[in-house]
Amino acid sequence: MAYPTVSAPYGLKPVNLIGGQVFAGGTRLMQIASGYATSIFYGDLVKRVAGGTIELDNGTTTATPTGIFLGVQFTNGSTGQVQQQQFYPASQAIKSGSQIFAVVADDPDTLFQVVSCNATTVVTAMGITAIGSNVALIQNAGSTTTGNSKVAINTTTLATTPALPIRIIDVVRETATGADAFVEFIVKININTHQYTTPTGVA
Repeated sequence: MAYPTVSAPYGLKPVNLIGGQVFAGGTRLMQIASGYATSIFYGDLVKRVAGGTIELDNGTTTATPTGIFLGVQFTNGSTGQVQQQQFYPASQAIKSGSQIFAVVADDPDTLFQVVSCNATTVVTAMGITAIGSNVALIQNAGSTTTGNSKVAINTTTLATTPALPIRIIDVVRETATGADAFVEFIVKININTHQYTTPTGVA
C-alpha cells in the first residue's frame, strides 16, 4: 500500500496514550481572553497564563504547554451566531458578554504525531536512533487557509537536556523515505515541561 508523501509539517496530532491506551478524543474547554491578539492553529501548543486563560505557547527549547489546541468555539460579534472552527483568528470579535473557548488535548499521557524539519518547514528525515531523545520545536506560523498548525520538531536539536519540551517515543514507519529515514515521529510532552506535571505553577 502506498502512503502519501509528507511534504510539510502539520503541528502535533493526538494518536493515542502511553502504554497503548486509546485516545478517545478526551479534551478540555479552556478560555481564551477576549481580544487575544495572536492566532492559534489546530495542532499548536498552548499554555495556561495568569488569570486562568490560555495563550499560544511559542517556545522552542523552553515551551511549557498545558496541551495541544484542537479547535475553538465562540459567538461571533457581527452575526451573533455560535461558531466552531479549526483555528482561533487573532483579535476575534465576539458577542458582548460571551466567551471564547478552546478545545485542548491536555492529558499529560497523550502521544502525538509530528513531522521533523531542520529549518522552518523543510521536511528532514532522522534515523531510528532519534528514539528516546529530547528535542526542540520549530514554531512556524499556521495556515489561515486550512486552519492547521505548521509546528515541527527540530532535527538539529536532539539531546538529553531535561528542559527540552518534547520526547521522541517512536517512528512512523508507514511514511519512511528510506530504510532508516523517518519524517514522522510519535512524541510526548516532557514531564519536566507539561504544566500538569512540572512543580512550577502559574502565578
